[in-house]
Amino acid sequence: MTITTLTSREFNQHSSEAKKAASRGPVFITDRGRPAHVLLSFEVYQRLAGGHQKISDLLAMQGIEDIDFEIPVMPDLARAADLS
Repeated sequence: MTITTLTSREFNQHSSEAKKAASRGPVFITDRGRPAHVLLSFEVYQRLAGGHQKISDLLAMQGIEDIDFEIPVMPDLARAADLS
């Protein structure tokens, strides 16, 4: 894996080269000498994100209304605070 560092100006002027570099490894983009952004290939992003779905997306799936879902009753876990 190759790490590439570009200034914001270099990134703006050479975006196609930055995309090619991202296929070999992360591209750090700096603003005033400090890292500000990272350009990754989509495959690397998906691997880092873990492919997790949001619960709102899962609940919006077709046919979800046909699934029986019961929330188990939880014992009362709350206790009064001891302020003595």
